Amino acid sequence: MTESLLFRGASVLGAESADILVKDGVIAELGSGLSAAGARVIDADGLVALPGLVDLHTHLREPGYEASETVLSGTRAAAAGGFTAVFAMPNTSPVADSAGVVEQELALGEAAGYATVQPIGAVTVGQKGERLAELGAMASSRAQVRVFSDDGFCVWDPLIMRRALEYVKAFDGVIAQHAQDPRLTEGAQLNEGAVSAELGLAGWPAVAEESIIARDILLAEHVGSRLHVCHLSTAGSVDLIRWAKKRGVAVTAEVTPHHLLLTDELARGYDARFKVNPPLRTQEDVLAVREGLADGTIDIVATDHAPHPSEAKACEWQAAANGMVGLESALRVVHQAMVQTGLLGWEDVARVMSAAPARIGSLTGHGTPIAAGQPAEFTLYDAAAQGVFAEADLHGQSTNSPYLGRDLPGKVLWTVHRGYLTLEDGVLATLGAHS
Repeated sequence: MTESLLFRGASVLGAESADILVKDGVIAELGSGLSAAGARVIDADGLVALPGLVDLHTHLREPGYEASETVLSGTRAAAAGGFTAVFAMPNTSPVADSAGVVEQELALGEAAGYATVQPIGAVTVGQKGERLAELGAMASSRAQVRVFSDDGFCVWDPLIMRRALEYVKAFDGVIAQHAQDPRLTEGAQLNEGAVSAELGLAGWPAVAEESIIARDILLAEHVGSRLHVCHLSTAGSVDLIRWAKKRGVAVTAEVTPHHLLLTDELARGYDARFKVNPPLRTQEDVLAVREGLADGTIDIVATDHAPHPSEAKACEWQAAANGMVGLESALRVVHQAMVQTGLLGWEDVARVMSAAPARIGSLTGHGTPIAAGQPAEFTLYDAAAQGVFAEADLHGQSTNSPYLGRDLPGKVLWTVHRGYLTLEDGVLATLGAHS
């Protein structure tokens, strides 16, 4: 049995002040002047209370790439960022393309205890794009997989994409596509545009993303199945999703925090921390994806947390790996890019970073309102804080963050998962009996 927790004076979704009483894994009461014998009392005056954040796109690297991240280190990073659930992408070794591997990932998450780990299954065997993986077996396994992706690779073959959409329709699954035409991006290093031309590096055209999205929208409409677009990054992609939703196609889309804030101008210093797939785009694209998130065209923010060992980034740009860590910084970046600009309120943040990703991923017990009787999955955020993002803010095994040295608003102070604390006053909790 977990200890009872009483948070006093929290600002629920940035609005009314309330006390939050947690008992036995649920929110027992929400109100003012609450008291409970034996409860641990925590001063939450002025802190914004948000439902536990849910990341639909996390790379935990285990099994196979534990030098970059493990399920334990990755979920500790998640807790530090206010996340209570993460969806683990399947590009592990072995690839999560079978019931055995996804159940292993689920068990590792349960043992760690810092966040719910929901495995994502591969669409094709070995993510090779040649034949469908064991979608049904993964769906009916203990992991109950509902999201399938070959992320890191595009499901490029239209027939295989069609068959995958048809297959998952039977159990209300969703195909999460990494939209990147491989022929249009051979040797590509950064966004195709003025910066790539000036640096003399091979460009990564927006049409490589947009053409796959357009094709998959038509396939999803034809099949009548659910499509999710990973890490959308261009103005044209936003227009395509907007068009599809007007047609009634069952398509959802995500944008990463880095595509909401950073541009390809950062590549001028050849600092590989800014090398990512899809690449950082132009300021015009940044403004377009912000608008798309604000008006509901883009459904969610997902981190695409992609840890790499230092040697994979401390090298020349062309040889460096793509990817950035992002769990600890995500809420702070969304605060800067969307809340401080007036494009989103805290209720919207709860929708795009908690409720909607849980709904898209069919994850029960997460994304629920902060209300009596609901699971105790929430985070408390000091929106008035301000500070330089530093390596001390990172809690995973890799430090390839694009925000190091950047001034960011806010600070995550408390994270509650299954009724117990995973983050206490900004410090990761030591878990014992809970995990």
